[in-house]
Amino acid sequence: LSLTYPDVSSSLCLLQLCLESSYMMVTLLPSLWPYSDLKKVSPPSLDSLSSWYNMPFSTYLAQASIATLLVMLGIQMQTAAAQATPPTCTNVDQPNPIFSQYPNNATGLLNVTMAIIPIPMTMARQIIPQQYGILESAFRALMPNFPAGMYPVVIQAGHDHDIRFQDIQIPDFSRAGYEFPFLDLLGDGASSFRWAPEQFISATNPTAISGSEVYGTKVHPATFTPDCNAYEALPQGGTFFNGSAGTKYISVEMNKSCGSQPFPYSLTMFDTIINQPIFANGSTCDQQIRLFNTTVTKGAFEPVPVRGTVKSNLGPFKTDALFPDVAGFQAATPFIENNYLPCEMFRGYNPVKTT
Repeated sequence: LSLTYPDVSSSLCLLQLCLESSYMMVTLLPSLWPYSDLKKVSPPSLDSLSSWYNMPFSTYLAQASIATLLVMLGIQMQTAAAQATPPTCTNVDQPNPIFSQYPNNATGLLNVTMAIIPIPMTMARQIIPQQYGILESAFRALMPNFPAGMYPVVIQAGHDHDIRFQDIQIPDFSRAGYEFPFLDLLGDGASSFRWAPEQFISATNPTAISGSEVYGTKVHPATFTPDCNAYEALPQGGTFFNGSAGTKYISVEMNKSCGSQPFPYSLTMFDTIINQPIFANGSTCDQQIRLFNTTVTKGAFEPVPVRGTVKSNLGPFKTDALFPDVAGFQAATPFIENNYLPCEMFRGYNPVKTT
């Protein structure tokens, strides 16, 4: 997907709608079994999760079957609704580039604005449930220049596109929400998780909504502008993405980072953070593997560094929040999804990096 910041002499920087969903809690099909011959599957040891190629099957078959049935029913209802309602928005995302490579996995394309919001550590400790420790040494090892006394909240807002599993395809949806990384869910002082307690998801996609709620996520069925893309160009330059559900709202405005101003984060930092397993109430975890080494992250689709403003009253922040100088990337990445997994499986897990 590519919008571009036109190179105008008055310094509108080139904008790129790079293709790419999470999850904040990603809500895809509940069966990522990367084995073509299930007869040969045997559950791996826990430490084998350092490589995502070996995911156990038999342990999750029963719950996955139930979840798959629910997803299938939801897809049928959504398909009927989509046929009855003509589209009012034209999606500009690129196709899912890894579906043919992983036909027996749930895959898709997530096109998002992802940014880091520094908040005081004292505020983070008030928001994050007390039973989850903050692995400060882990994020300072990754980001040694991150401001002292601060904690890195992540905002992701964008569009899930071309979500597939075998011959099943889930309709696109948009989403937005805050994530709290580097949390010690297992109490081992080492394994990092992301807490994603609340989010907006397109009201037109009940499958995505119910899939996220299974984790304990508080989901607000929302409307978005634009309603079928990750963001849209502003007349004065830059991009915007807005979502609302009743009195709840989020507004994200970004401009390409230009000139000599130092940029505080690298794509490798985001690769590490957004590939941490995700949880809401801790009953199960989601593994979304985001890939930064495919055709949709190269050339014209290379991730774009951006700075901007986030305004929202979405939880877990208690009141209207304004974050005036956040920084991150607009990027579209394909993903592979493993849903509804025991969080214990990720003890000592080190995500595969593709940056």
